[in-house]
Amino acid sequence: MSTIRNSKNFFINLTIIFSIFLLDRLAKLYVIYIDKINTSSEIFLSKFLNIYLIWNEGIAFGLLSFEKDYLYNILTALIIIIILFLLFLLRRNTGLKKYSLTMIVGGALGNVFDRIYYKAVPDFIDFHVDNFHWFIFNIADIFITIGVFLMILSELIDNNKNKSL
Repeated sequence: MSTIRNSKNFFINLTIIFSIFLLDRLAKLYVIYIDKINTSSEIFLSKFLNIYLIWNEGIAFGLLSFEKDYLYNILTALIIIIILFLLFLLRRNTGLKKYSLTMIVGGALGNVFDRIYYKAVPDFIDFHVDNFHWFIFNIADIFITIGVFLMILSELIDNNKNKSL
């Protein structure tokens, strides 16, 4: 019985991860396509949201951008190792922690695919208020952020439960 339940959970987790990866890929491919047929990288401009393609060679929000290929490759390998570790954790957790890990892994796979395929991650969502612009990000980053937020929330809930016992 537990084998059936484990295979069902595995399929659900794999479906969530693949759906996040696919949604991210489709959004990125669409923005890259629109960027190629446009003469500029400014695809959509509004009062609070711009769709503006940039190529991020670093990690989150352009941090740790390297000009040396070997440093970029080391960082990419480290990200892959972290994804494998998160997959291991995914098998050992339940509930909110499990779903937060699936979001993180799905988003991380989307970005690591781009790091390998393009040697950079296409970021394109630019929220702003007047001249204050948040970091430009993509769909994978949204899922990673939500997953991390839910993981923190899950830890806080678990800590409160343990304190009340």
